[in-house]
Amino acid sequence: MRHTISVLVENKFGVLARIAGLFSARGYNIASLAVSETLDPDTSYMTIVVEAEDEKVLEQIKKQLNKLIDVISITDFTKKEHVDRELVLSKVNCSAKDKDKLEVVLKKYVAKIIQHKGDVAIIEAADKQENIKQLLEVLNKFGIKELVRTGRLAISS
Repeated sequence: MRHTISVLVENKFGVLARIAGLFSARGYNIASLAVSETLDPDTSYMTIVVEAEDEKVLEQIKKQLNKLIDVISITDFTKKEHVDRELVLSKVNCSAKDKDKLEVVLKKYVAKIIQHKGDVAIIEAADKQENIKQLLEVLNKFGIKELVRTGRLAISS
C-alpha cells in the first residue's frame, strides 16, 4: 500500500541525501518525492510517497525519520483528511486541425494547452494521481512525445 507522508526539515546541505539513504538502507522504496523551500527559506517541505505493506513498516519509517537531527516534524496523511495533487507536463502530437479536439478532451480534466507550436502541444495538468493516469491514457491516443511529472504533493485540509 502507498502512504503519503510529509517531512518538514531544516534546509541544509545533505538533508535530502540522508533521508533518501535512510529509506534505501532499510530497503524501503520511495514511489515519489517532492521537495521545496517553504515560506521560511531555512526550512524545506518534503512529500514522500512510500510503499509499506503494513502499519508496522510505516511506524518504523517515521521513527527512523524522527531520529534525524534535521527533521522538524512528520505528518502521515494515510488516515488524515488532506488534498493531494500531481503536476504533469506533456508534449503531444497535435496539428492545427486537431487542436479543437484536444481542447475538448482537456476540458474533462484539470488540464490546458500552455504552448502550441507547429504539430506539438505542451499540456499542463494538476490533479489527483488517478485522474492524471486517465488523462495520460487519452493523450496517448494523440501520441505523447515527452512527459515529466512531479511527485505527489499533499497538504492537510
